[in-house]
Amino acid sequence: MAINKAWEEFVKLNPPKELAVKFLADEYSVNIIGKQVLSLSCNVPAKEYVAIIILHFLAKKLKGLPALTGEWLPFREFSGIEGYFDAFKKRSIEPILRKYGKNPEAILAGLDKLPVKKAEGGDVGIVVQAFEQVPVLVKLWKADEEFGPDANIYFDRSVTSIFCTEDIVVLAGIVASQL
Repeated sequence: MAINKAWEEFVKLNPPKELAVKFLADEYSVNIIGKQVLSLSCNVPAKEYVAIIILHFLAKKLKGLPALTGEWLPFREFSGIEGYFDAFKKRSIEPILRKYGKNPEAILAGLDKLPVKKAEGGDVGIVVQAFEQVPVLVKLWKADEEFGPDANIYFDRSVTSIFCTEDIVVLAGIVASQL
């Protein structure tokens, strides 16, 4: 199972027995001995896919996070995405469009519940701080006479040095679900 592999790889790095990490609007406690990732705000174990992405992030953090490049790229421009784009679109872009397509400005109402700031680009843009050194840019465009509403998610180029393609898809889906 993916969670067992994530723990196995993480434990090989000889991490401290107890760690804490901020992820979106929550803080998580990572207990190495009990192999548990716990949401501190809810005091419940994290969902498995959340625990996996947290473990993958912490593994990279222990090795050293890359510097942000300042270059925003849409998922489509990353190499190695063959076979992943449909899942990315279904898990992240489509839910954002369903929720905010008719009223992109409504996304700004959620700024108080997440580590988010307004950004330039599109008709409405926000940057969500998913993890330390992992910003996620969400842009929305209103419908006009020629085109329907649109949305896209961008990542700093450095994200591919932190997460594999599948993790980026999962991360985008988690971010979209929290907006």
